[in-house]
Amino acid sequence: MAWEFKNGVPIYLQIVDGIKIRIAGGELPPGSKIPSVRDLAAEAGVNPNTMQRALTQLEQEGLLHAQRTSGRYVTEDEQKMKELRRSLSEKYVEELFTQLSRLGMTREEIIAEVSNWKAEKNPQQQ
Repeated sequence: MAWEFKNGVPIYLQIVDGIKIRIAGGELPPGSKIPSVRDLAAEAGVNPNTMQRALTQLEQEGLLHAQRTSGRYVTEDEQKMKELRRSLSEKYVEELFTQLSRLGMTREEIIAEVSNWKAEKNPQQQ
């Protein structure tokens, strides 16, 4: 995954979000070992201390757990995984509605537009 950071948001929080997406999307499946702090920092082009801060945050949220001698692993807690997907989906839906509302669209227009998009882009998934 190519890391792209935005101005105005702390890098470690952007790393947290990026790893959450990797976990929720299955790139980092439950129970899998994640790369070392140094490897992840090199991949992202950040200081290892920044990466350590992000991974510590993910541990505090229960999405990662450390095994003293063998590294960090993604949680296997199904409830945590459901909560992660739900919170990410809420975040993206909120962003979508916020942005489209700024264009002057009503809630009903946004819902209709999403339905139209789905019908055009993914007709088999109705």
